[in-house]
Amino acid sequence: MRLASFMAGGRRLYGRVEGRAVAPVTEACAARHPELRDALAADGLGALEFGAPLALDAVALLPPIPAPSKIVCVGLNYRKPYPVGGVAPPEPETIVLFGKERQCVVGHGAALEIPPGRAADTFDYEAEIAVVIGRKGRCIAPGDALAHVAGYTCFNDGSVREWQRHSVHAGKNFEKSGACGPWLATADEVPDWSALRLTARLNGAVVQDALAGEMIFGLPEQIAYVSQLMVLHPGDIVATGSPDGTGGSRTPPRFLRAGDLVEVTVSGVGTLANRVAAPV
Repeated sequence: MRLASFMAGGRRLYGRVEGRAVAPVTEACAARHPELRDALAADGLGALEFGAPLALDAVALLPPIPAPSKIVCVGLNYRKPYPVGGVAPPEPETIVLFGKERQCVVGHGAALEIPPGRAADTFDYEAEIAVVIGRKGRCIAPGDALAHVAGYTCFNDGSVREWQRHSVHAGKNFEKSGACGPWLATADEVPDWSALRLTARLNGAVVQDALAGEMIFGLPEQIAYVSQLMVLHPGDIVATGSPDGTGGSRTPPRFLRAGDLVEVTVSGVGTLANRVAAPV
């Protein structure tokens, strides 16, 4: 099942994607579980009821979980040159984490915002596979980690490379610089996470392409590691890292400009597409 959050008629809704349509949950279901993450927390996906479908083109898609309690990102999780300066670092001995604020992330079809001032000169894309947590957990064993996964979505961890020299948090948290979507593909649709193929296109040309199985630290290890630090709640997002091919790793670098189209595809999940807007 594919579940999307969206705006329609001035209301924030969620529902099941059916081809080029989306069927919102019924009023009674929305009263019980106002947001998709509420349905996840109640282990209620199997009891969702849906109304008459709406055309996907007639709604504005939001990130699948519009207001997650946290977005945890994994860095340096594919073998590649370091994306700032072209110097290859040693392979990490432990999982590298940083956080992303939710106001930095827009949905499918929404504009990515070029940062103001000099930050615009090094605005980069990073295609990632993201996991949405479905069951609360702390100190999760790797062997139990996948049982805590509600599903998968596409993620663009927009980054300002020059500001990463200030701090990772600064470089990763510009307003509306990243994206998530277009929807959540539930875990039953992904029998083998390691077989997922991640592809990024910039203006139609493939710029990143890798299998999830190429990650240095696999999905179970990432979930287990994060859960050592903090309680994972339903609706939390873990973005699992980006492979080689980002704009900052190219010679010469190719950073994002107004009008560019960035597409992130995860096989069996969907394609997240966002146009880059001019600076505000």
